[in-house]
Amino acid sequence: MQGTVTMYSTTWCGYCRRLKSQLDREGIAYNEINIEQDPESAAFVEKANGGNQTVPTVRVVAAGDGAEVVMTNPSLAQVKQALGA
Repeated sequence: MQGTVTMYSTTWCGYCRRLKSQLDREGIAYNEINIEQDPESAAFVEKANGGNQTVPTVRVVAAGDGAEVVMTNPSLAQVKQALGA
């Protein structure tokens, strides 16, 4: 798959662990950013979620057209769809 996946997460988030496990199993590369250690990323997550620090928040930039999709607590299928798979 092409494109980039960035997951905004925390260490204690069970939904984040589940999605990371699924992405790993499918061989989908991603960058993980802990919002508790990165204030700029925390601000991005708040903006994307109506002022809430909801994780996982996932940003996918598709290869080719560069379309960007931001999703909150997406399923593996939603991430794959955003990547164009």
